[in-house]
Amino acid sequence: MNSARSANPAADEDAVPPNPPRDEDTVPSPLPRTLTVSYAGGEARRGPLTMGQANMIRCILRDDPTHINIHDVWPVPEGTAPEAVIDALRTLTLRYEGLRTTFPHTPGTAPVEQVVAAEGTFTMTVLDHDELPGEPARYAESVARAARAGRFALEREFPLRISLLTVGGLPAYAALACSHAVADGSAMAVLREEFLDLLAGKELPEPAASSPIDLAAEENSPAGLRKSAASLRYWERIIGSGPQEMFAEPRGAGADGRARQLTLRSRRGARALAEASRRTGNPEATVLLAAWCALVAHRTGQDACVTAVPTSNRFHPRIARSVTTAAQDALLCLDVRVPSFDALVARTWGAVLNAYRHSQFDSVRLWEMIGRVTAERGSHFGRDVVFNDVSALPAALLGTATEARDDAELELSWGPAQALPTRLLAFTYQTAPQLHISLWADPALFTPEEAEGFLSGLVLLLEAAAAGDVPMDALTGVTGVRTAERGPDWLRLDGCWVSPAAVRDALGRAVGGLPVHVEVTGVAEEPERDGATEAEDTADTPPPGLTAYIACGDTPLTPAEAHRALTALIPTAGSGVLAPRRYVLVTDPPADPDRSDAWRRLKTIEEGTGRSRQV
Repeated sequence: MNSARSANPAADEDAVPPNPPRDEDTVPSPLPRTLTVSYAGGEARRGPLTMGQANMIRCILRDDPTHINIHDVWPVPEGTAPEAVIDALRTLTLRYEGLRTTFPHTPGTAPVEQVVAAEGTFTMTVLDHDELPGEPARYAESVARAARAGRFALEREFPLRISLLTVGGLPAYAALACSHAVADGSAMAVLREEFLDLLAGKELPEPAASSPIDLAAEENSPAGLRKSAASLRYWERIIGSGPQEMFAEPRGAGADGRARQLTLRSRRGARALAEASRRTGNPEATVLLAAWCALVAHRTGQDACVTAVPTSNRFHPRIARSVTTAAQDALLCLDVRVPSFDALVARTWGAVLNAYRHSQFDSVRLWEMIGRVTAERGSHFGRDVVFNDVSALPAALLGTATEARDDAELELSWGPAQALPTRLLAFTYQTAPQLHISLWADPALFTPEEAEGFLSGLVLLLEAAAAGDVPMDALTGVTGVRTAERGPDWLRLDGCWVSPAAVRDALGRAVGGLPVHVEVTGVAEEPERDGATEAEDTADTPPPGLTAYIACGDTPLTPAEAHRALTALIPTAGSGVLAPRRYVLVTDPPADPDRSDAWRRLKTIEEGTGRSRQV
């Protein structure tokens, strides 16, 4: 699997993902001037982390800060005095505890608590211009993006890096980078909205959402802990039995971790979605997600679509406008083995509710579970697919993401490239009066024409579903999207597409170049049940899997050591690698090393699963 991918169960932003600066965005800036702003009058508090904070802090301490920090640009109305901007920022700092929060910890450890200051200071960098560049908004974006470089000092740094862009001394934009430990995309949108309200002279109502410390108290209550434990069990079922990588195919090995933004705007798609929703009697969001999962599973040739749906944790009233990070995924595993699209839509509703119910978890325990389960399974869970439907959020929280003409019947447009820690990422901003989706597709897996065909195919599927039920085996003809091509040696084992040749090569590297042979045991494909019980199916036939033969020579090696070495390599080993079920150690390879029967005739030194339990 590509090393750029992450198994990170943190949510992507519920606003447009940030793009890295392009060369044409970079312009010389005037000399900066630093202002220090004091605030006082808040309430000092201390408490444990929220689960979302702990989740993101883990990423902050580990990941490239340009990937994990976020940014936003707030336009300042013409004629606003600098003092008004300073007062608005001071008001927001006192209004929201998250902006006054630090996370004390010693080097080499992760924070376990948050501390809210009653008073303090923050700085602003003022960049005064004679005039702004020809595209001021893009320039402001580049300033905000540049501020994302450098890891936030969680134990002491104010969580906003603020650059005030002025023209002749008058503010034009506030360009901000933000620590993901205190805010996500929705939280930044709340701050933007209230910043503009303050500049307009409006009086803000009392905050309606819970503070981070109050959220942490709820999560650590007996009911909250039971909910977290149930979420872990739900995730373990999926990670222990579902596909470990959705895009397990030969093309999956060549990604460079960057993808261009492709945006669909389609009134045709909106009309079709509305009609398909009416015809099936299901909400539009459910129909759209079912169509997405159907097309992803069809493209990948999988029996189930595993996709993260991050925004589920922003729809509860107590957190909808909370200025904190709610960065925890709902993980959907939707079995697409149904005869028709209508049957899939009916299945989707319950599956989504189940995923949403299990989107609150202790991220440290989740990572421990992922490590344990994938080590036993001999796999690496990849967060390959993310579908973020933010169309139900208030327009004010989406900022400029939806600002565009809405008269296109079907329009596709390309935007800049950005780092992509997943394989396929989609944001749905609107479903009416147009279907507005932005897609980032790994270019190793999708040529530009294929990415465009995928979004166009989604509209075609919705149009077909609006007219009537669609057989699931007709998706190629209906959408024009073809299933991934795999060589004849690929087969499905333990719910995953596997390349025995890739397993052989990876295991050979893991054990230092010793000769390795991998044999397929059992049946090549997982058996159809046809009403038979599991006991009947497996009474005389071993479960399908791989057996690895390793010629050790004089090299000391055990099955457990071989398995540990392979599982350590799997995250970067390429696509289609799943550990063998059994390791057989012999002294020397046979004269004909390509024949399984020749390896089987050799004297065995030691054999076993390499795991702490039998598989």
